[in-house]
Amino acid sequence: MSADSASELDTEIKLLWRIGQGDRESFAIYYDRIAGTLFAIAHRLLHSREAAEDVVQDVFVQIWEKAPLYDPAKGKPMTWAVTLTRNKAIDRLRAIQRRSQLQDDLEQESSAAESIHEPSSFDAVAISESGKLLRDAMRELGEEHREVIELAFFRSLSQSEIAERLGQPLGTVKARIRRGLLKLRELITPRL
Repeated sequence: MSADSASELDTEIKLLWRIGQGDRESFAIYYDRIAGTLFAIAHRLLHSREAAEDVVQDVFVQIWEKAPLYDPAKGKPMTWAVTLTRNKAIDRLRAIQRRSQLQDDLEQESSAAESIHEPSSFDAVAISESGKLLRDAMRELGEEHREVIELAFFRSLSQSEIAERLGQPLGTVKARIRRGLLKLRELITPRL
């Protein structure tokens, strides 16, 4: 390892140590040093500028939160950041694929249902009323339940993505979604 490489490595390790201590300036310096590389990796995997930007943002949130856990004995800082980026991008790809498959399945079911039963004006009214029931019930949910349900079902985020976005443990997010869905059922059932 050249003296320049050793100096770079030492600088990155010191930056991560200071980030772990909550030093925002070190975080900004570290961001400027590696954000372009992490973006290029995410973009190459995702083929979407917006998705790559989201992944890099998520990775830097992780770096801020996990910097105190970084162990130089387990690898270089850049290797750690690249691994976080790659894992985040792969998670995003899997979520996109799951959503795409779900959408395909829903479209197939919808096509099959439409071929069996032409929608009538009664169906349109029923769908409109169902939507109104759901909107009204969602307004009655507590904020913590409404927020996770909206993120999961209207923004199509995975439970892990929700936990990360809200800074909550995954188990808490799962429990809130479950309790929120049960509460929605309690609110909607009497109105049907």
